[in-house]
Amino acid sequence: MTAGRVTAAARLDVEAVRARFSSLGSGFRFLDAPGGTQVPDEVAEAVARTLREASGNLGAPYATGHRVERILGDAKDAGGRMLGCRPDEVIFGANMTTLNFALARTLARDLRAGDEIVVTRLDHDGGVAPWVELARDLDLGVRHVDVHDDLTLDYAHLERQLSPRTRVVAFAWASNAVGSVTDAKRVCSLAHEADALAWIDAVHYAAHEPIDVREVGADILLCSSYKWCGPHLGMAYGRSEVVERWRPFKARPAPSEPVGRRFETGTSPFELLAGLTATVEYLESIGGYEAIGPHEQELGERFLAGLPDGVTVYGPQTMAGRVPTFLLNVDGVAARDTAHRLADRGYGVWHHDNWYSLGLRSRLPYDEEAVRVGFAHYNTAEEVDGLLGELAALAAR
Repeated sequence: MTAGRVTAAARLDVEAVRARFSSLGSGFRFLDAPGGTQVPDEVAEAVARTLREASGNLGAPYATGHRVERILGDAKDAGGRMLGCRPDEVIFGANMTTLNFALARTLARDLRAGDEIVVTRLDHDGGVAPWVELARDLDLGVRHVDVHDDLTLDYAHLERQLSPRTRVVAFAWASNAVGSVTDAKRVCSLAHEADALAWIDAVHYAAHEPIDVREVGADILLCSSYKWCGPHLGMAYGRSEVVERWRPFKARPAPSEPVGRRFETGTSPFELLAGLTATVEYLESIGGYEAIGPHEQELGERFLAGLPDGVTVYGPQTMAGRVPTFLLNVDGVAARDTAHRLADRGYGVWHHDNWYSLGLRSRLPYDEEAVRVGFAHYNTAEEVDGLLGELAALAAR
């Protein structure tokens, strides 16, 4: 998918997009994209069709076996287009967290006591816990990079955390809690200057902006397609020059070539792979991120500009350096009550305390919980205005 910003001719046709989602026809407003997006009908059909027509396994010398071979090949091609890499560098797994534990454990064969891993306060724990567990087992050090008061990454502090013992710099490209975007190219460059691997959690970023792993200099990058209108499936990029040196944990007769296959254990979920291909084709068909990004930015700007008095948003106060994910509270109303009242009024948002960002929680200035709102490309200006009206009514009470 092509990176960049939209032209007038490529503007997103939101009503045409919404017509492709049966789930959006109920009238309920799904403003909960950070927790997982809605799925186009064509993706669901691809999954169902595979279960009907390609319930088999690789290597079968008949039509079903040939179909699953094509499904896997198509999914690798689609993943390569999504991430900007070769198809053989794409790795599939159950989800990002499972993939991350597996890849971190594989790298651990080459780690030694006293080696250090750098993570950040903006990270989801799926990007931190694998290193914390390895640190306990191997006597590694885990260093945490702090954030500024506006909940963006402190790059100067990152530089101070790097040392001759740093082996990995692991970071979230965008915060799933507050929407802050990190300069991935800058962090990857700093990691490589320290002779460390650049290890990116792109789960939240991939839903909103284009990815080119080579352009930013990633060594490992992970994401999950359920965040961008696909099935529950994890996908990773492993730079071949790095991962071809690793010895994976796998059943010995399983294929080790091409390089990405050696990290895929067991039988592949072919129906989900077919769904992933359909998802990438769907995104391409609506104009890709050239159309998606500007529309979502407009929704975010409309939301921030219309916030009523009595509503506090944590993190960046403009759309510069963020994706359209907002953590907020209404003065005098518990986050749980806000989320439940909005649900009763037909608006889907979430309430939680730490959002799986354990390092960030101590920097979030609320006592118990907050409400998270997140827009996807299928959301409309009318839905944003409706939400603002409901928040104003809650604040007034």
